[in-house]
Amino acid sequence: MKKVTTFLHQGDLPDGVLSGASAVAIDSETMGLRLGRDPLCVVQLSDGQGDAHVVQLDRSTYDAPNLKRLLTDPAVIKLFHFGRFDIAMFWLHLGVLTTPVYCTKIASKLARTYTDRHGLKDVTKELIGVDLSKAQQSSDWGNAKLSDDQVAYAASDVAHLHALRARLDEMLVREGRDGLARACFDFLPHRAVLDVAGWEDTDIFAHS
Repeated sequence: MKKVTTFLHQGDLPDGVLSGASAVAIDSETMGLRLGRDPLCVVQLSDGQGDAHVVQLDRSTYDAPNLKRLLTDPAVIKLFHFGRFDIAMFWLHLGVLTTPVYCTKIASKLARTYTDRHGLKDVTKELIGVDLSKAQQSSDWGNAKLSDDQVAYAASDVAHLHALRARLDEMLVREGRDGLARACFDFLPHRAVLDVAGWEDTDIFAHS
């Protein structure tokens, strides 16, 4: 496995970082999984070229103009695994709607119908042979100083999404579901806005 070079930034991405990338893998770390209760703390990003950038946000202002510009850049595809949550957090705390997007979890559910194991660790292990550590998944991301283990964990969650996308795209095309996947990705930001607006646990398409 190629070693990932990780950079920790305070408050925002530095000027020029990730400029020119056509696709950027993104994940976030929060104090919990409850919208409206748990704050957004960290955003990690990678262009798939071997570097990962971990941004520890200023929670008093969430003033991160370079990050917000990237999240809304129509020329850059943002890659997520379970993007629904991250996109909702960005809408709630950063005030921007992230588009266009690609979600490897949605792609996995459409392509890998032979399994119900669609977590990042399972998909990464099967499709590209990388065994991710989840030891820091539950840790205090609100700390003023992140540990080296936390920073490394954050980087690992975005380091392989480009490779996963390539493999999943092959499977989606093979199964004739690539068009359906694109339609789901297009809808995903709107699903996230519905979550923030209070329909998080409601299936608006259900009969009852």
